[in-house]
Amino acid sequence: MSEMKKIKNLKDFSTSADRFEGANLLCPGCAHSIIVREVLNATNDDLVLSASTGCLEVCTAVYPYTSWDASWIHIGFENGSTAVAGAEAMYKALKKKNRLKQPERTPKFVSFAGDGASYDIGFQWISGCFERGHDMMHVVLDNEVYANTGGQRSSSTPIGGSNTTSPAGTHSYGEKMKKKDMMAIMAAHGSPYVAQVAPNKWKNMVKAIQHGLAVEGPVFINAVSPCTTEWKFAPEDTMMVTDLSTDSLVFPLYEIIGGRELNITYRPKNVVSVRDYMGAQGRFKHLFQPKYEYIIDEWQKSVDADWDYLQRREEARV
Repeated sequence: MSEMKKIKNLKDFSTSADRFEGANLLCPGCAHSIIVREVLNATNDDLVLSASTGCLEVCTAVYPYTSWDASWIHIGFENGSTAVAGAEAMYKALKKKNRLKQPERTPKFVSFAGDGASYDIGFQWISGCFERGHDMMHVVLDNEVYANTGGQRSSSTPIGGSNTTSPAGTHSYGEKMKKKDMMAIMAAHGSPYVAQVAPNKWKNMVKAIQHGLAVEGPVFINAVSPCTTEWKFAPEDTMMVTDLSTDSLVFPLYEIIGGRELNITYRPKNVVSVRDYMGAQGRFKHLFQPKYEYIIDEWQKSVDADWDYLQRREEARV
């Protein structure tokens, strides 16, 4: 097996040569760069990458500079997934016609997009890619808001969060809708592998990425990406907030194989409260007023119920 095709083990990971350079314009403390670096460093395979319009794209490809040391495509807000799917289809066609100059090289195809470009604007494009069965991976950098265009709510924004289009105030506690369950939606497409991951649990994340790259067919990865600007916490607290997201079970880590088999991949030894998670972020500070505290209690009940559901599904293996 050639060096380019060898899948890296965890010991190799920390000494990997970066294919995503540190010189970019992302905000200090932004988790996007951590996630992207972990994804790209998880494999030695050739990569064909795309990025939908969003924080990642605008901050890593400011003409005439680029942070990407790999084949990279940007088309639009909604269709980064179909851009890389088109490249994958072209590769298969050229291979079938024996027109590849280096047929021994087998690249992996990965698209990156934020929650706005995945949960909302780009959803039908991603759904089409999965329905057609493209051999690709779609990675969501889930910061639960349209951070690049002014902090508007997306269908990933959690209930109670204050943002520019669902602001908290005298007569409103902020976002009214519960976050969309994209993991269940993408698993229902019959995807061979979907996983929810977090950059603070890098070994867990690398294993999920390596598993996703090894299977054939469309793979969906949902990665929590705390946003210092819109979640309103200090840049140096990114990993602390990420720890709270996973240890409070607000963002549980699990995988679904073949659309059915669910496995929880991280169980916190000490589960913290949703109140602690929310208290670390300015976007929820209004909920600690007496008139809105019931939202925190409702959040806790919902998180507990969702965790119970995941455990029951894992036990039942359905």
